[in-house]
Amino acid sequence: MAVGIFDSGLGGLTVLDAVEKRLPEASFVYLGDNAHAPYGVRDPENIYELTRGHVQTLWDRGCDLVILACNTASAAALRRMQEAGVPEGKRVLGVFVPLIEALTERQWGDNSPPREVAVKHVALFATPATVSSRAFQRELAYRAIGVDVEAQSCGGVVDAIEEGDMILAEALVRSHVDALKRKMPEPQAAVLGCTHYPLVQDVFQAALGPDVKLFSQPALVADSLADYLERRPNMQGSGEQSVYLTTGDPGRVSDRATQFLRRSITFEAV
Repeated sequence: MAVGIFDSGLGGLTVLDAVEKRLPEASFVYLGDNAHAPYGVRDPENIYELTRGHVQTLWDRGCDLVILACNTASAAALRRMQEAGVPEGKRVLGVFVPLIEALTERQWGDNSPPREVAVKHVALFATPATVSSRAFQRELAYRAIGVDVEAQSCGGVVDAIEEGDMILAEALVRSHVDALKRKMPEPQAAVLGCTHYPLVQDVFQAALGPDVKLFSQPALVADSLADYLERRPNMQGSGEQSVYLTTGDPGRVSDRATQFLRRSITFEAV
């Protein structure tokens, strides 16, 4: 048994790296749907069907707990999957929760009415599908009032990262930040609402300026998962060796993963 981590492609590697360092005794099965990446330009129904199928694959491989390390999948599929019913003994969680917890400074189980928070002007950088879903704004509104969220759809960034063209990815980031600033000149905080974006986090920060607080998911997700498993140790797994799966070309994906994480990772075909 292991903890499953699902992503549309390579972005979830940022979460995988953080959780492996935070939880060295845990084992993981990572599944990247590289054959269908990026999800951010797909319609909600297609995203749901792809996500549901791959989560089932991870459940079938003994993962009682699956993390959707993909904001697009979390936005388009998570709530629908939970409402449809999850098999007994299984759990599927998204990556919005730790972001909302950090931004609002309140725990997810805190069901008190929405209240004022310190940050009033938030920039959200995400894929087109995540932006159009308004899932982040909806979840934030349950917990905070008076927060102005300006969302910027970052088309092309995920594609460039998946192709390993970091020069193009960095240029696109600067362009998207410029577009956001024309709508919200002085954001107090910025949310990187895609797990690919931490790979160019320094570019976001430089373009936004040093006074903008950046909320990036890997460390937040790792801490949240550690807390979750401390309260539910039966979901952690048995310490078996981690496995890395892809729907794409295992050799190519292994090369990209090794490049991004600066350590050798070998993917298998699913």
